[in-house]
Amino acid sequence: MTPILETRNLTHTYGAGTPFQSDALQNVNLSIERGEFVGIIGHTGSGKSTLIQHLNGLLKPTAGEILLDGRDIWSDKKFTRETRFRVGLVFQYPEYQLFEETVYKDIAFGPHNMGLSAQEIDLRVRKAAGFVGIPEENLEKSPFELSGGQKRRVAIAGVIAMEPDVLILDEPTAGLDPVGREGILANIRDYQKSQNATVVMVSHSMEEIASNVSRLIVMNHGKVAMTGTPREVFSHSKELISMGLDIPQITRVFLRLRDMGLGVDTSVYTVEQAKEALLAMRGGT
Repeated sequence: MTPILETRNLTHTYGAGTPFQSDALQNVNLSIERGEFVGIIGHTGSGKSTLIQHLNGLLKPTAGEILLDGRDIWSDKKFTRETRFRVGLVFQYPEYQLFEETVYKDIAFGPHNMGLSAQEIDLRVRKAAGFVGIPEENLEKSPFELSGGQKRRVAIAGVIAMEPDVLILDEPTAGLDPVGREGILANIRDYQKSQNATVVMVSHSMEEIASNVSRLIVMNHGKVAMTGTPREVFSHSKELISMGLDIPQITRVFLRLRDMGLGVDTSVYTVEQAKEALLAMRGGT
């Protein structure tokens, strides 16, 4: 089956031909399957933000290709524009981009630009608001009356309302308190499962990303350093640390236990996995 998104030898150079030239991406090859929930991690400057801006055509590659359903998104202008609706990107702190008079109008902005009928726009606005937990009575409020977490939900709903084939979120819980973070993540999980949507999430929180995604892509110096399930990736914890990445706290504990001579499984990344591993060591008692 053709991946929904694929990059082939994707390279992006900033400041080409100047003294400030730098390769943000170097021959990146990756594929994302329909219905996958993928996480992207990497240290600051690893290329992850540049990568996701290529996936919906906000940046044009210096070399290589980005394919949507097997077709180069830069093959013609109409398809490039179509890609920007089919691959929805939620930037970090998206609430700073809210500008309409009401929550309803902000969510409707994308569908309106798609040229949809008023009836279809209304259906999409209300459906998207429901996915992210925005009460009906808030739709006619100004978005600036809402809390930070509620504004974040409005911004995410505005992208979901376009019903993209792929939803990309850049640090969707940045700056939120623990309750707000879990609320947003629960909304994203519910959306992904109910729609069988393809979701790509960038996060600096290892606990957060490991507990939600089915596969991780690790970026380092503009290249894909490794990819695999969270358990497979976190089994290389020392390599991740050498790349300047954090790892889940429970994984750190188990690394320390192994250094102390205990034969523990250092690929664990959740408390539940840790409990199972320790019980197994004690014979299940």
